[in-house]
Amino acid sequence: MRALYKSFFNQPMSWLPVVLAILILTGCAAVGPNYVPPGRSVSQSWHTGLKGGLSAGETDPQTLAAWWTTLDDPELSSLIDRAVFGNLDLKKALARVREARARRGVAKADLLPTFDAAGSATWSRTSKDTGTGKTSDLYAASFDAGWELDIFGGVRRSVEAAGADLQASEEELRNVLVSLLAEVALNYLDVRTYQARLAVAEANLAAQSETCQLTQWRYEAGLSDELAVQQARYNLENTRSQIPTLRTGLEEAMNRIAVLLGEQPGKIHGEMEKRGPIPVTPLSVAVGVPADLLRRRPDVRRAERELAAQTARIGVATADLYPKFSLSGSIGLEALSLSNLSSSGSWTLSGGPRITWAIFNAGAIRQNIEVQSALQEQALIQYEAAILSALEEVENALVAYVGEQHRRDDLREATQAAQKAVELAQHKYQAGLTDFNNVLDAERSLLSFQDQLAQSNGTVTSNLVRLYKALGGGWTSLAADDKK
Repeated sequence: MRALYKSFFNQPMSWLPVVLAILILTGCAAVGPNYVPPGRSVSQSWHTGLKGGLSAGETDPQTLAAWWTTLDDPELSSLIDRAVFGNLDLKKALARVREARARRGVAKADLLPTFDAAGSATWSRTSKDTGTGKTSDLYAASFDAGWELDIFGGVRRSVEAAGADLQASEEELRNVLVSLLAEVALNYLDVRTYQARLAVAEANLAAQSETCQLTQWRYEAGLSDELAVQQARYNLENTRSQIPTLRTGLEEAMNRIAVLLGEQPGKIHGEMEKRGPIPVTPLSVAVGVPADLLRRRPDVRRAERELAAQTARIGVATADLYPKFSLSGSIGLEALSLSNLSSSGSWTLSGGPRITWAIFNAGAIRQNIEVQSALQEQALIQYEAAILSALEEVENALVAYVGEQHRRDDLREATQAAQKAVELAQHKYQAGLTDFNNVLDAERSLLSFQDQLAQSNGTVTSNLVRLYKALGGGWTSLAADDKK
């Protein structure tokens, strides 16, 4: 065995200097562009005026991470906690993170040598016409090693791209979480809003039933005609007809929450049947400045990581222009009989450096570089589009939150006036001082304003949820888990 090694390393043209030169070259910088995060200047303040409790103060990270706690609703908090553990889209996003992490491991493995073991037993017999006609056996076992040296950085760029892909998948996980928490809250608010609207419709139905009975008594007493009776009846039935639609919307919202929690539709109906109030928004909400948004929004962060990954892939494609160097070696045993396989004379040894270079491929490599460069340009445009979309979403959420508060205040005033108008109309009608049409108009207006006010109360809180979602709130609650 010692003689075998001595003969191998004392070949007339030793390959050790070649290997040393190659190892020195492996310190060369990787080809292709080095990634530099793109700069993007944004306004120092929001275009929309910050009113209705909004301020440009720095957003508290803990408050933004658990924004639903500002609504002080234990049922909502419970639903959100269960959604984080049960939602299927979130589980899929977690699986994608694990996939990306494994792909990065595959890319890193290309930086290291490979080792293989092999064994074989071959039986052969030659023809008597062309050979000796004898039967022979061949037994072999070998241990092979190979290593492609990443001199021009193609593999390193591949690892860089895989790492950026992993980070992009982590940002996508956070983006799914942000959307999930907002969807749970919005559907929960739909449930409470439908319940409030049902309460309004049922209260009006009871009041209109009394009015209908009153007109019937007045008609029977000869104090009114049948027209008032029929008018009261169709007003009553019109209100009654709205209740099934409201109940349908309530059922759909509860079913949607169950699916978001990873449960079958109908699973949470029992706990949601008891009517609860629409959560009230906090008195003040800090929204920060536009520059904070770019650092916080998961979709913007994901787009930036995708741009980094695509930039690295240009280097992967560029490395194909250059030669590839590799080292290979094999040590093994060969013998014509199994008993001689372990003898000293059965040892074999081979190895040395190898170089390959694509001399002609009709420009395919350069075209691939062009493809990757065009994809990088698309990724940059996508990143810029994500920034604009994020800014637009926040601006729209700001104006909607402030505007709906004004609308709610106006509806509250209108509802109070409509309630007073109903009382006055009923008193005058009972005294015979006014026509029944005034009662009908007042009751219809009261129902409409009360229903709109209930919707507006829900919309104000829903717009706050949308604002927190637009600000990128909620994802940091999973920051520790997604590193596992």
